[in-house]
Amino acid sequence: MGSIDLENLTIKKTHDHLVRGDFSARELGSACLKRAEEKNQETNAFLEIFEDVIEAGDEADARIREKKKDTPLLLGIPLAIKDNILIKGRVVSCASKILSSYKASYDATAIQKLKQAGAVFLGRTNMDEFAMGSSTENSAFGLTKNPRDVRRVPGGSSGGSAAAVSGNLALAALGSDTGGSIRQPASLTGIIGLKPTYGAVSRSGLIALASSLDQIGPLTKTIADARLLFSAIRGHDPNDSTSLPNAKNDSDKKPRTVGVPRTFLAQGCDPDVLKCFEATLTQLKNRGYEIRDLNLPNLPYSLAVYYIIQPAEASTNLARFDGIRYGLSAPAPDIAGVYAKTRGIGFGREVRRRILIGTFVLSSGYADAYYRKARAVRELIRADFDHAFKSVDAIVMPTTPSPAFMFGAKSDPLAMYAEDIFATSANLAGVPAISVPSGRAERDGIALPVGFQIIAPHGGEGTLFAIGEDVENLAL
Repeated sequence: MGSIDLENLTIKKTHDHLVRGDFSARELGSACLKRAEEKNQETNAFLEIFEDVIEAGDEADARIREKKKDTPLLLGIPLAIKDNILIKGRVVSCASKILSSYKASYDATAIQKLKQAGAVFLGRTNMDEFAMGSSTENSAFGLTKNPRDVRRVPGGSSGGSAAAVSGNLALAALGSDTGGSIRQPASLTGIIGLKPTYGAVSRSGLIALASSLDQIGPLTKTIADARLLFSAIRGHDPNDSTSLPNAKNDSDKKPRTVGVPRTFLAQGCDPDVLKCFEATLTQLKNRGYEIRDLNLPNLPYSLAVYYIIQPAEASTNLARFDGIRYGLSAPAPDIAGVYAKTRGIGFGREVRRRILIGTFVLSSGYADAYYRKARAVRELIRADFDHAFKSVDAIVMPTTPSPAFMFGAKSDPLAMYAEDIFATSANLAGVPAISVPSGRAERDGIALPVGFQIIAPHGGEGTLFAIGEDVENLAL
């Protein structure tokens, strides 16, 4: 066997190589392991690399020999897993000191499905602590660097997963998306990032940030790989009360009409990012798409609504990390002291900030003024999407207002929160969205990737893949 060209391998290509015997799953795992160990010093994409990936490759090879033509597409494929998704027996820390030695006692449902499909797990990836952030600068275990320019952030909170795929350390990865945490890092690192319909993928075994917003999804090199990985992890789960019933894939009808909320896009988007977006629209129009301007009157409120609802739910979910039941426990003279000391030591600054915000907006006298109003506006945002999808097949906008920024450039929390301006609305409405690379924006002499975001109605992942493939094939 010659050297394995990880840079040009997709899941489908790798499957074909494995079935033909061009290389074995053991050799593939060994190549990924070697590259991950070499490159991780540069990017810090992985918090832990699993040495038993080669042994897992041996098991996959035995299954490939047995199955031959009927080999599952994910059999023997090395995947990276975000550090908030449970893999039984493995540490799952959410990149936080408070869970730094906590081992999962069961598999997340998405992990169970991947194991059944024969996927191999290469390691757990770095992230913003408890998925709170847009740059992976908030990890308790060091920041992750963007493989496209190591002076810049890879986005967040799934920055480690995005860097692992973009840097060709893994063929694909799982992340979680609460307010853009898959799509935004995918955009900044030049790969595909899918946030499925809320409930399409089980949240069982995903450590909760904001339960009404979180969703597991894939980060991949191609639309075809995103479709394949999504198909493997989707489906109803009785262990998740928010899981949707199994349904047929959405209509095979070719989407032809896309809507653009142009007034909203003028809010803080870099001119060269907007230029890339318009160039993609022009190309789609040349391919026969109808482009319609849309008015979604409540969309400008989505960022403010998100940063009330998300901290409120986070403060409730993170109350369970108290020094008694999970992870770190700091000794103190009394139980209240254990709580306070453990949380003070164990949680980072951004996590403490959002817990305080969430506690405030839920507190007596302020819940009506903030939290309940935010929930009411959330319903208006959902209604805006429902109304828009009566006239268009999908809604498109840039994924992020700027390309990857330098470390420390968004030290003001409000400036960092503004990076999510185009991403949060899909989570609030529960609709699926995808980021596809489309063009470059130059910064300091380096051409940085820019993402094109496509949003579809509930259950409309097929629409995302259809339009995404067209964007993927554009000569930009």
